[in-house]
Amino acid sequence: MKLYEHLGKELFARYDIPVPRSKLIESADQATGAVDELGEVVIKSQVLSGKRGKAGGIGFASSPDEAKKEAARIFDLEIDGLTTEKVLIEEKIKIEQELYLALTIDGSAHRPVVLASLDGGMDVEDVPEERMIRYPVDVTIGMQGYVIREICRRMGVTGDLRKELLKLLPKLYKMFRELDAELAEINPLALTPDGLIAADAKVTIDDDALYRHPDLPRISEKTALELKAEELDLAYVELGGDIAVMANGAGITMATLDMVQHYGGEPANFLDFGGGADLEKTSKSLELLLGTDPKVLLINIFGGITRCDVVAEAFVQVKQNKGIDLPVSFRLVGTNEAEGKQILEKEGIKTFASMDEAVRHAVQLSSES
Repeated sequence: MKLYEHLGKELFARYDIPVPRSKLIESADQATGAVDELGEVVIKSQVLSGKRGKAGGIGFASSPDEAKKEAARIFDLEIDGLTTEKVLIEEKIKIEQELYLALTIDGSAHRPVVLASLDGGMDVEDVPEERMIRYPVDVTIGMQGYVIREICRRMGVTGDLRKELLKLLPKLYKMFRELDAELAEINPLALTPDGLIAADAKVTIDDDALYRHPDLPRISEKTALELKAEELDLAYVELGGDIAVMANGAGITMATLDMVQHYGGEPANFLDFGGGADLEKTSKSLELLLGTDPKVLLINIFGGITRCDVVAEAFVQVKQNKGIDLPVSFRLVGTNEAEGKQILEKEGIKTFASMDEAVRHAVQLSSES
């Protein structure tokens, strides 16, 4: 579960990690009092998306009128398809240097890892590999002083900045562990005349550990279609391409997406409607996909528990009921395969025995649409 910046900073403050003074607003009119209270301010869109600065989601103001005008602009802004419902207004801090600091999970090593660099800011993704320090943490001993000193040595940090990091990193690690975080990122970690301040916050909590944290807010990133899929007990994720994909099983669905991209196509979604789906569930899965307005429908069925004839019958019913005139590429293999093919052939729909053939056909149909 991703947290908005202002919620991440509330957690930072709880663990005594310095953050700028701020005010959260829900309308542009509320911005006018912020300058009187905070002086020069930074105005930030609160959306669960990166690159806000490049998208225009961060502004500055030094007067009440400027703050209201800039806040109004940001409230009207759409970033990565997300609307701004809340805006964070912060005091403008004097930044002498922007650093990067994060704790995340190294899945291959099965342990936390510290990421640290002297090159923080908007373009941190472009920092050369040798400038980004990666230091795994042994959870049996935690964030010991010698670990932080070694990180500082690799970064080339000495003096007062090293002392600051020796104080800050144990707090960040404590928060990371106690809240079952998957990511605790500060970018930039601002070096100011008053020391280090977390100028931004990205915090992600492990969904499977949320039951241990009833005090944390529950934030959903799911779209309307993803919420509908959840109600239908379907594994569904929107991806933004134009080839709608439906398969029966997480592995085969992922393989289908990979092959679509391999052949130059763009999948519109991930949809695993599960094994043993009945006619009703299969029909609802198809109707859900049609809501994405794709160019092509790619159905990849390897029938074990799932019966090929049930999938074929559901498709024909939805096609007739909805008046679908959409190109489709159908791979149908397994239980009641012959019956399923016969149902589809009566509708003039060709089926493929090979996933490779079906995917290439779908990509070709997409390029011709």
